[in-house]
Amino acid sequence: METKNLYSLFISSNGVSIDTRNLVSGQIFFSLKGENFNGNNFALEALEKGASYSVIDDKSILNKNKNLIYVDDSLKSLQELSSYHRSQFDTKIIGVTGSNGKTTTKNLIHSILSQKYNVIKTKGNLNNHIGVPLSLFGINEEVDIAIIEMGANHIGEIKSLCEIAMPDLGLITNYGMAHLEGFGGFKGVIEGKTEMFEYLTQNYGHIILNNDDDLQIKNCKGDLAVTFGEKLDSEFVYNYFKVDDKLIIESDNYEFRSNIYGDFNFSNLASSITIGKFLDLTNDEIQKGLDLFENDSNRSEIIKFGSNKIFLDAYNANPTSIKAAILNFDKEITANKILVLGDMFELGKYADKEHQNVVDLIDYKNYKKVYLVGNNFYKCKTEEIKIEKFRSLDEMTKSVNLNDFDSMNILIKGSRGIGLEKLVNY
Repeated sequence: METKNLYSLFISSNGVSIDTRNLVSGQIFFSLKGENFNGNNFALEALEKGASYSVIDDKSILNKNKNLIYVDDSLKSLQELSSYHRSQFDTKIIGVTGSNGKTTTKNLIHSILSQKYNVIKTKGNLNNHIGVPLSLFGINEEVDIAIIEMGANHIGEIKSLCEIAMPDLGLITNYGMAHLEGFGGFKGVIEGKTEMFEYLTQNYGHIILNNDDDLQIKNCKGDLAVTFGEKLDSEFVYNYFKVDDKLIIESDNYEFRSNIYGDFNFSNLASSITIGKFLDLTNDEIQKGLDLFENDSNRSEIIKFGSNKIFLDAYNANPTSIKAAILNFDKEITANKILVLGDMFELGKYADKEHQNVVDLIDYKNYKKVYLVGNNFYKCKTEEIKIEKFRSLDEMTKSVNLNDFDSMNILIKGSRGIGLEKLVNY
């Protein structure tokens, strides 16, 4: 079925679904396939549960119900439908990609722009080849701006997501040592993320460019870059400093204040403020957005638990972000420190080396204790007696009495799959 014809069915439906377990009556079900599932096997069940139509790419079941719609590729059909839907509106699309800080930056931009515009954003981590299309379906005639987070683990993916979402402006938070297995190394990371800049350049979009990041400057070929940073030749010149762990950005004698911690968040804040300025918000409107900002859980959180202060950043980790977190912690906290690190995933052949690099980075005289959790960290060479290694979180919680911690500053950093956020409950 042609996309235009499918869209005529879509506009009279209750939206789309890819999972029969949360399907709403009147939705169009798309039969997507994965390594361990085939949505075509649930197409008839979806109709029984109230779906108006089921889109399939398996001809063998086509004659089993008149509301089955056959296409060559259900995923491609979903993507093309979402892109066509996006093209029906004047909604401005902001694309956000990068190795670290995507979600924090997306949430910052949303909080700021919501003070003036009707804004939607990618929910949770729906930032891939399926999640981006689903996010685009949230656009309607009342939405002024949609902030679309774009994640990738191989070259070509950001290019594809940009072609689906068609961003009007966008940014790369940074280039980091993330998803090295899929990208084939750091050079591949740079090539893959730069696809955002290439799309915007080719389509006359605006690039929000960190003028303090030499890699971004080198890889930005567009004439429509909006620059920000501490360099005086930036379009938006900022001064970065801190007061009582609070990040402050000064611009034209106005101080923007934020509750998030970590020097690594200065650029995320600055890019978000820049977008606010570029889209004509006043300084006071931007500050109100910063005051109301709430990040997703387990990201750059400071939790006071009894006499302890926990710095929780356990949603994700890669060599760049984990090193930045340790260095920032060492800079900000001077005494009574405990470090808990969890494995970094998707590093492939680089895993052993990168985990060992992290272990070698730690200045052990700064810590009362260091705990390493996960099979990769467990394999690292360690001679320091302050280190304890565990293959899993369960192994750690059975061996360490966390209730003995008193008046400690505790940094918890690791990939989501390790589940270090559970330590707070212990």
